[in-house]
Amino acid sequence: MPDIKSLTAAELLRLYHRHELSPVEVTRDQLDRIEKFEPAINAFIIVDRAGALDAAKASEARWQKGEPLGLVDGLGATVKDNVWLSGFPSRRGSLTSDPAPVKADAPAVARLRESGAVILGKTALPEFGWIGVCHSPFSGITRNPWKLDRTPGGSSGGAAAAALLNLGHLHIGTDGAGSIRIPAAFTGVFGIKPSYGRVAAYPASPFSILAHVGPLTRTVSDAALMLSVIGEPDGRDMTAWNTPTPDYRIGLDDGVHGLRIAWSPRLGYVQKLDPEVEAATKKAAQVLGDLGAIVEEADPGFTEPYEMIMTLWGAVSAMIVDAASESDRAKMDPGFLRMAEDGRKYSLADYLAAYTARADLANTTLRFHEKYDLLLTPQMPIPAFEVSHVTPPDGSYGDRWIAWSPYTYPFNLTQQPAASVPCGFTSDGLPIGLQIVGPAHRDHLVLRAARAYESAHPFASIDAPRQI
Repeated sequence: MPDIKSLTAAELLRLYHRHELSPVEVTRDQLDRIEKFEPAINAFIIVDRAGALDAAKASEARWQKGEPLGLVDGLGATVKDNVWLSGFPSRRGSLTSDPAPVKADAPAVARLRESGAVILGKTALPEFGWIGVCHSPFSGITRNPWKLDRTPGGSSGGAAAAALLNLGHLHIGTDGAGSIRIPAAFTGVFGIKPSYGRVAAYPASPFSILAHVGPLTRTVSDAALMLSVIGEPDGRDMTAWNTPTPDYRIGLDDGVHGLRIAWSPRLGYVQKLDPEVEAATKKAAQVLGDLGAIVEEADPGFTEPYEMIMTLWGAVSAMIVDAASESDRAKMDPGFLRMAEDGRKYSLADYLAAYTARADLANTTLRFHEKYDLLLTPQMPIPAFEVSHVTPPDGSYGDRWIAWSPYTYPFNLTQQPAASVPCGFTSDGLPIGLQIVGPAHRDHLVLRAARAYESAHPFASIDAPRQI
């Protein structure tokens, strides 16, 4: 039997087509490895072994008849626990959430299921996805498989840990201020925050215009396949594009020759950048130049939008907490309560001012992309730090988590596509990520550049947690 844990989605589909491997064999392998590794990494809220095997058997029957449902028939998938999965609760990392099962799939889940994917379970996040790490009073601590005393990042930390170990091939994440890209960088997997509205969302996130739904995968091609499916229309989301999704695999290997690419190591304002991260990401930018792109150092020209994101993030956090009963507040993450307390200083007028100011930021990047096809930055200024902390424990970034993720949130505010691409390791073996940012609606270009880098420097991976 082929080594299932090392196969890509495309390789699995070819083996299904040739009847050399069965979705049932793959699903059993993935479920067995989840059971084996879960005590060490704590990536899952729910594992639906019975439902996954039933779906795999149905997929196997379709492949035997040569009639797959769609592009991802028989591929294992996971769902972040703030995204609806019919028949299971959406706990959102909180002891205060409703334990009753929801009665419908979210759009991305529905598209995967309609295309034959096998849903393995739901993955962990911090309470209401409020931080860029992955621990909560509800589910405990999720750990980084590369180094179990380090965070995998968040808030899609469970999805990233599962992607790294190939516990399923297609992992749904969400990103309101970096929550796909942070864990992708910290765990060394590929994650893309698509253009806002490319993937429909329902119910809407309380973080509204900041919140994107997208893939976390081991490879770029797996993400392109997944986005081709989950980006299909769903009328429940009035802000989504709701137009047919292109097949993002087409043109994926066209390379970067002739593209004009800006390399911005500090975006014009980042003060702290780990030297190893800076060296690795600069070298990665040079690789794209070696592949034929015209790479120049240039900043996009906006000032740091920290107060803008803090106004939006803080005000919404306060709203969530203020809607809870006093007894429920006592069950919440103390850090989230502090974030909400800070957020109460923002008035409705402040929120609306920040909401509308995003247009100036987006227009600045629009003009920047008239000259440059893509923008490259480090994804994170630091590697993964110790678990259980909201900020690096050395105090270098103060007590606000967003301060240590300065490269992520600007592109939630502008709603552009942005991806984290694994590009090396620190001297103590922790992954480093390069961010690729594209103009609005040019998701295919971001994927193409990421694939070009991956082809030149295949992503390193592991098949089991270290220090288990």
